[in-house]
Amino acid sequence: MYIFGYGSLINHASRLLTGQAKEAQPATVHGLQRHWGKVDSAYHISPLVAALGDGVCNGVLVRVDENALRQFDHRERGYRRIELDPTQLETHQPIALDIPVWVYTKDNHEPPCHIQPIMQTYVDTVLAGCLSISSSFAKTFVETTLGWHHPLENDRHQPKYGNHAGVDDDHLAHIDQLLAQVRTKYSHGKTQ
Repeated sequence: MYIFGYGSLINHASRLLTGQAKEAQPATVHGLQRHWGKVDSAYHISPLVAALGDGVCNGVLVRVDENALRQFDHRERGYRRIELDPTQLETHQPIALDIPVWVYTKDNHEPPCHIQPIMQTYVDTVLAGCLSISSSFAKTFVETTLGWHHPLENDRHQPKYGNHAGVDDDHLAHIDQLLAQVRTKYSHGKTQ
């Protein structure tokens, strides 16, 4: 079976923190929209959430076994794991269509706020994972994610995100450039 990761699971080093060492392949899901949003009060940050509906979402497919799935269920507590329809998937390498593809979703999420903001180290972890695939993959991630106008806290000097991993210093300038572009769009009245 597979998990479609659309946030920190894109980052190989972050996946390793859950014990998942297998490689992942880039994929796109049609009919899945990614947002910044709260999951529940146990989270001190606002992570990425996704819901079925209009939109397109890039991420990675990770092959997992039952044990790994249980570990990811624990990591993604507060989300609901659902099975994707294989016709929603677009991949560069074929996958077996008879194998379940799971995704963690959150319907009716609340937007980030100053108490539960978007954390820079979470953004860094996700975008470092995207950049390990390609610059265009990272750009697509930023452009297809809603909610960049919500509060963001720069915690790079004292990381608050528990699965912060795989971020090199040479990633930071590229990440800052991508964020500056998207936040400029939002400040010019293109909020979503």
